[in-house]
Amino acid sequence: MGVATNRPGLRIARLVLAAGLALNLGACFRPLYGPTASGEAMQDVLAAVQVDDVLMAQDQERLGHYLRSELIFALDGSGQGGPPKRYRLKMQGSEQVQTPIVSSTTARAEAGTIVGTVKFSLESLDGRRIITEGVATATATYDRSIQRFASLRAARDAELRLAKVLSDQIKTRIASVLAVKPNS
Repeated sequence: MGVATNRPGLRIARLVLAAGLALNLGACFRPLYGPTASGEAMQDVLAAVQVDDVLMAQDQERLGHYLRSELIFALDGSGQGGPPKRYRLKMQGSEQVQTPIVSSTTARAEAGTIVGTVKFSLESLDGRRIITEGVATATATYDRSIQRFASLRAARDAELRLAKVLSDQIKTRIASVLAVKPNS
């Protein structure tokens, strides 16, 4: 019987301990798109990034164009005006098409997967300092058809989706670094 009366006290002690830890750890987290460590709005910091052309292999330039367009829109919404540029985003990418499913009757690929890999580097505008660098990788799958135009259009739509996913990855990584580095 003594154990049963002691349980409510133990539960309350655990609850108080958990609440105390939660309050202490609550100050450790910072919203990604809130003010940065320097006090600037994250949108202004991201708008200060100049997006260079993406270096791609021959015949893969379309993905590079889509990626650059997505990043300009993601970082600076309008692409004009705004704060002066302080950073330069350099990228080098590659694209590979894989065909995991091949029809045994027609010997044609029924689906395709585009794998995109982009090495990026965020530098100071003068190029003297590297703020962050990394690699973003993503895939997009599409159905292939006997009709050539339908297959080409599906592949292009997959490239657009791939560019959007890569853009989101790069933007998030850049924002996470710029949020904590005061006056980078």
